[in-house]
Amino acid sequence: MRTSKLFIGQSLRELRLEQKLTQAAFAESLGISTSYLNQMENNQRHVTATVLLALAERYAVDIAKLSSYDHDRLLANLVECFADPVFKGRVPSSHELKLATQNSPSVARALITMHQALRRTSDQLAELDDSIHRTGSLAEPTPYEEVRDYFHFTNNYLHELDVKAERLSEQLDESARDQFDALSAYAEITHGIKIVLEDGDSGTLRHYIPDGKVLHLNRRHSRATRAFQLACQIGLLEHEADIDQIIQQADFRSEEAADICRIGVANYFAGATLMPYQTFHDAARRLLHDLVLMADEFDTSIEQVAHRLSTLQRPGMPGVPIFFARVDRAGNITKRHSATKLQFARFGSACPLWNAHKAFESPGQMIRQLAETPDGEQYLCFATTVDKPSGGFKDPNRRYALALGCEVKYIDQFVYGAQLDQSAPGVFEPIGVSCRICERADCVQRSAPPLKSTLRVDQNVRKIIPYGLA
Repeated sequence: MRTSKLFIGQSLRELRLEQKLTQAAFAESLGISTSYLNQMENNQRHVTATVLLALAERYAVDIAKLSSYDHDRLLANLVECFADPVFKGRVPSSHELKLATQNSPSVARALITMHQALRRTSDQLAELDDSIHRTGSLAEPTPYEEVRDYFHFTNNYLHELDVKAERLSEQLDESARDQFDALSAYAEITHGIKIVLEDGDSGTLRHYIPDGKVLHLNRRHSRATRAFQLACQIGLLEHEADIDQIIQQADFRSEEAADICRIGVANYFAGATLMPYQTFHDAARRLLHDLVLMADEFDTSIEQVAHRLSTLQRPGMPGVPIFFARVDRAGNITKRHSATKLQFARFGSACPLWNAHKAFESPGQMIRQLAETPDGEQYLCFATTVDKPSGGFKDPNRRYALALGCEVKYIDQFVYGAQLDQSAPGVFEPIGVSCRICERADCVQRSAPPLKSTLRVDQNVRKIIPYGLA
């Protein structure tokens, strides 16, 4: 098994500056030379186990937080950024990109933001060239994209709110039939909320009327959905100040983004209430991350369980790093988060070889896959479909694929890894992030050429893919 070296130069530098120490004083406290510390701060040397232990003992540093996943996430976004043809001939090497993410992450994020603006402008110019004069804000991210990126770079974990949700869970009546009844009793006793179940518009999940404190919930949706919406409303009422602070610190460009984030944070609180961190963390290990068994244990839906698994980033008690995505029939990723090196493309479609797409061919079944990305990392992937009926025969039935996965080194902690022979030749299927940044030359499912490659076209030779890559 390959062991990656840990470079934490920026974290070391930030800790030293917080402690207001010189390099000499900081190095002395860690029992190393000043020159050695200088090399580590500049990511010229990796951090050793001895230094990690010294950081934990002297400065209460959570070693688990010093992972490389944040850098991996940032590096994946930066690689996609430089895949754009606008950088042709001036693309930094992989080593230079790694140094940028490790030493200057703020600069890397700023570059990614500029590239996103460029992409949005180019797309909109191509589609709306006849109306370009009507607005000067085309280069700005949409409010939804801005909120998505906020959760992406906070690692999808909000510690203070997570802890408060766990405390609320502890206050609920354990003798109640299920979480919905327990939350209903709490809302009525604590806030005087009257809950009304009604057969309303199938598209409306929750409607709270402050005057009179009446919460209307849709009877057509499952009890798990109603419990989630009730917990969401409790979070909005009890933690308005906390949510306001989160939004203020995020410094969004528009009120729309702030409003979208408010709902996203409330949803986070709801998930953390229904599935309190430590209990859920322990159940995930005990039940080997079986989505169905965990949904039964917590009175939640499979999707709620899958989403919660992607938020297990508590310092000192992290869950298994996974990726999670919800994909619709057209291949659009409507939810996404990855605590692994595999990062989802921000533009274009997902890899057609990914088993998320196969899930629609066998609704309700768990589709498993051993996959390998172009960087050589290997993953256990598993995907299934979920249906979201909202009424009678004439009402729409939404169907999504839920796709999750982990690095193969964690395969023993997942029930979905049972009886998969990793040693069989060719068992790991080659997948990528998206065609536009994947450099595999022999993929028969390629839908578009990679942006960084030069094409070779021979009129006398016709293969499945009508071009070769130089």
